[in-house]
Amino acid sequence: MPSSTDAVTIRPVEGWWDRKRFVDVPYAFYPGRYPRWVPPLRRDVKSTLDPSANAFFEHGDMQLFLAEDASGAAVGRIAGIVNGMHLQKYDDATGFFGFFECVEDYAVAEALLDAAAEWLRAQGLGRMRGPANPSLNDTAGLLVDGFEFYPALLMPYNPPYHPDFLRRYGFERIMTMWSFYAHIKYAKTDRLRRGTRLARRRTPGLALRTLNMDRFAADVQAVREIYNEAWSDNWGHVPMTEGEFEQLVDELEQIVDPNMVFFVEHDGRPVGFSVSLPDVNEALRHVPDGRLFPLGLPKLLLHAHYSIDTLRMPLMGIRPEYRGKGLDAMLILATMDAAPEHGYVGCETSWILDTNDRLLNMIETIGATQDKEYALFDVPISNGA
Repeated sequence: MPSSTDAVTIRPVEGWWDRKRFVDVPYAFYPGRYPRWVPPLRRDVKSTLDPSANAFFEHGDMQLFLAEDASGAAVGRIAGIVNGMHLQKYDDATGFFGFFECVEDYAVAEALLDAAAEWLRAQGLGRMRGPANPSLNDTAGLLVDGFEFYPALLMPYNPPYHPDFLRRYGFERIMTMWSFYAHIKYAKTDRLRRGTRLARRRTPGLALRTLNMDRFAADVQAVREIYNEAWSDNWGHVPMTEGEFEQLVDELEQIVDPNMVFFVEHDGRPVGFSVSLPDVNEALRHVPDGRLFPLGLPKLLLHAHYSIDTLRMPLMGIRPEYRGKGLDAMLILATMDAAPEHGYVGCETSWILDTNDRLLNMIETIGATQDKEYALFDVPISNGA
């Protein structure tokens, strides 16, 4: 049932028209207000929310809500999210919120968060965490500093008042994440080169190679295996299901540059990898309404060919028994050495957990700039927020 305050009515999304309005909210709000926002393609957002198209729904559930003002205009949105894989791993009665957007009015934000919290309580959950869209394996986190920069591929952007709204509601920050940008030309690689030489000397049989498109299925399976091993102890990690991983691979295969995906092998066995992707957001900036037709596709293809000169490194994984052996230095150095040859001048590494001291120190050593700060927030909801 709809709920309302004097300023806003919150109601659950029902039917295709409500779902369309839910998708449309940011496209009506950001342009003209926040020029650094990069619109995702509407078709991708629709697929993410579609239980028949998104493997997340094999184990998860989601309830969408719209906020409307007195005239019936949409002034915000939110989703309450149950992540079955998270609950299976942690058993901590934690639900999530995501896809959060609202006008600069705390009453609207409070009403939306209340709706998500009430729905999560009805699912038997006692905490609400986010934002996650819909999981930490997707676009997740809240931008809290660095609003003057464009977000990289699959990174969030939000108005600067969102963090304050969450704090006013009672949320506390539970994790900080960082984004770094390295200009390849000015990067300091001496330490990486020393580390690479030392790694090869101490562990004979190490070899580097790039993604092999002729054995693509085997290579991506190695990525999944290493990822789930390497990240299993990381804060908030939830393993991807087979369906989620296959879906991710299908999406990334459309944009991956095999020259910028590296594997470290030891005696022929993959033991580490890094994935750096062309920052497609540099092209998506030029499709402001998020629609491919009639004009969006030609613009996207044109700018994808001429405008993309930056990478984003979203994934790196090293098998636990090979940690501390310098494989991370090998992978970062290989990426930086290969990038100029293939037309890239810079690389963003994001996000890096605030607790990952080793990688943070390594990134800072090469002279990368810490340009954006993200956070995840958490609030108890068992007795109301």
